[in-house]
Amino acid sequence: MSSFADFGLHADLLRGLEELGFAKPTPIQSDAIPHGLAGRDLLACAATGSGKTAAFLLPIVQHLIAKPRGRTRALVLAPTRELAAQILQDLEEIAVHTPVSGAAIFGGVGHGPQEHAFRTQVDVIVATPGRLLDHLKEPYAKLDHLEFLVLDEADRMLDMGFLPDIRRVLKYVPAKRQTLFFSATMPPPIAQLAKEMLKDPATINLERQSTPATGIMQAIYPVAQELKSVLLLKILERGDMNEALVFTRTKHRANRLAEFLVKRGVAAERIHGNRSQNQRTQALEGFKNGTYRVLVATDIAARGIDVEALGHVVNFDVPLVPEDYIHRIGRTGRAEMTGEAFTFVAPDEEQELRQIEKVLGKRLPRVTVPDFDYAAKPEARLEVPLQERIAAIRAKKAEDRARSQAKGQGRAGGGHARAAHGGQGSARSVQAGGGHGGGRGVAAGRASHDAYFPRGASSGGGGGGVPGARGPSGGARAGGSRSGGGRPGGGGRGGGGRSGGGRGGYGR
Repeated sequence: MSSFADFGLHADLLRGLEELGFAKPTPIQSDAIPHGLAGRDLLACAATGSGKTAAFLLPIVQHLIAKPRGRTRALVLAPTRELAAQILQDLEEIAVHTPVSGAAIFGGVGHGPQEHAFRTQVDVIVATPGRLLDHLKEPYAKLDHLEFLVLDEADRMLDMGFLPDIRRVLKYVPAKRQTLFFSATMPPPIAQLAKEMLKDPATINLERQSTPATGIMQAIYPVAQELKSVLLLKILERGDMNEALVFTRTKHRANRLAEFLVKRGVAAERIHGNRSQNQRTQALEGFKNGTYRVLVATDIAARGIDVEALGHVVNFDVPLVPEDYIHRIGRTGRAEMTGEAFTFVAPDEEQELRQIEKVLGKRLPRVTVPDFDYAAKPEARLEVPLQERIAAIRAKKAEDRARSQAKGQGRAGGGHARAAHGGQGSARSVQAGGGHGGGRGVAAGRASHDAYFPRGASSGGGGGGVPGARGPSGGARAGGSRSGGGRPGGGGRGGGGRSGGGRGGYGR
């Protein structure tokens, strides 16, 4: 197809595509859209950045434009929050001139707006499997009228352990539906899942090897592990990269690298699984609008980050498997554009690099930066080894416990000193309170009790009261304590007490 008009799409859809600058369909769109419009199930291998989102959204919106509102008819499953949010944004842009509505369902945000989307039955729901299942347990979440089911990035769902969740979701959707299945690779578990879900599907690119988009220039930068952060800073300072999406192996390294860059004047932010959804959204939006020059990410963001005309991707750490390399660098060179992907390779990462080059079927060029000191000593380690971090945490906890124990012992010592002083007051209170009201004796007795005993404990030595008198004027009630004056003192309701002062002054 030479243009989107050749598909016979609704005029409102064509208007939206024109405003987005979509002039010519990409190969995956040319292959997939006709099958989607014809109502066939579809199984497609599609590279990241190939334009596959529009390949499944356009047929769905085309079918839904003339449908009555108030029923959820399409469900798109995605592996990450970022990808779900990106798909919803693409839907809203494509369908801007149509009545078709959508909502994103994922974790890290409140249930309220998502529940509202279910109750109002938006046309299209884009969801991650886990949060979707949380809602499907509730009576308000119904997918009884579903007509379209899309699995996007199915192989990534396999990597993240979502296959059991997907099978649980299938129990909530009608068996009669159109299913569109997209995956960058086709490992055996994904092929089996596709076989279970699809009925006589049209297939696209199943024989295709997982390779990067043709517009990506790839280069290898050999460098010692401890000099990687300095090398990245040097390349940024040279002006070789206006902006960069930088991938690290761990969350800890992402935090430390972002901190390193910020301290040296580079506007940088990080995005990974330990960040809240609000923090991740703000970081991504800041990177898109130019607030941040560098976005440091872990592989959770390798799919779902869609930045228009992103020029550079940097593999700060070599991915452990070639598929992750493909998905990382696929953030640049999207939709037949061009981009550059740099990979920093330490000596201990050569084996992973060889595996990547084997899959690519070629040796990638090696690059050195002319004015960079490869023999320099690093200012500080980027990453503190895990065992050292654990030891530091344990030492800090031990220090906190010792400080707490010392404070407790100090309070106990002060309490005993006050108790000794209060004991003298107690003796005086008994003598002074032997009159007709036990006035001063009551106050002194209470002071003695509170100083020596913890709250709620029992003691003797309370207010005196009239010997032999009954009633509230004697004993515990008069003295404000749970313990009365003992058997020799007030014998009434107050004098009964839980502990008798007559047996030693402090009760049993």
